[in-house]
Amino acid sequence: MNEPVASETYTAQLRRLAELTARVHEQRAEARTWYERQCAAAERAVADAVAEVRRAEQELVDAREEQERVDAEVAHLWQQARARLGARRLGGPPAPANGGDGADPALLLGRARDLLNRAGQPGELPGSANPLLALCGVGGAVLGYALGVAARALGVGYGGDLAVGMPVLALVVTLFGPLIGLAPARLLADRRHAMLGPRPVMVVLGAGLVATVLLLVLGR
Repeated sequence: MNEPVASETYTAQLRRLAELTARVHEQRAEARTWYERQCAAAERAVADAVAEVRRAEQELVDAREEQERVDAEVAHLWQQARARLGARRLGGPPAPANGGDGADPALLLGRARDLLNRAGQPGELPGSANPLLALCGVGGAVLGYALGVAARALGVGYGGDLAVGMPVLALVVTLFGPLIGLAPARLLADRRHAMLGPRPVMVVLGAGLVATVLLLVLGR
């Protein structure tokens, strides 16, 4: 009677061993799957980190190139400022400020370029220059009248056709006298780094015309 009991016990142990073996294989498969997943996740993390490093390196290269472009543009604008504004004692361009407010350098450089263009454009002569402008007009009128007098005297001296034509030429030269005053007025504007606008031109021509009329009236 002991042999059947021993046989059943042996069979049960074999069944239990088979179950344990299957469980071990299952756990090993689960462990292998978990390990493969962890390796895949680690590889993905490494790949992402490498990609981030490469992006950071490219951003650094782009930032350095942009800094070089900005520095070159700043140096160019600074040279233009010294040339246009006559600021010979400004020295070198200003050093870049630490930190910053995050503004776009291209936008700031564009604003600086616009300000420099506006500053470099000559303005109109101020109203304080009106007496000098009027004096230029009077001087042109006097010169034109003097040339007219000389032309009339030349016609009288030579006689003939010159005696007839020179008075007409003298009148034309006299009437163009106010325009002669624009030449010294232009020189005055250039010396003051200004432009000869409509108002200064009217002052010169107005004073020249008044002086021409007075000279013609007094010369009769």
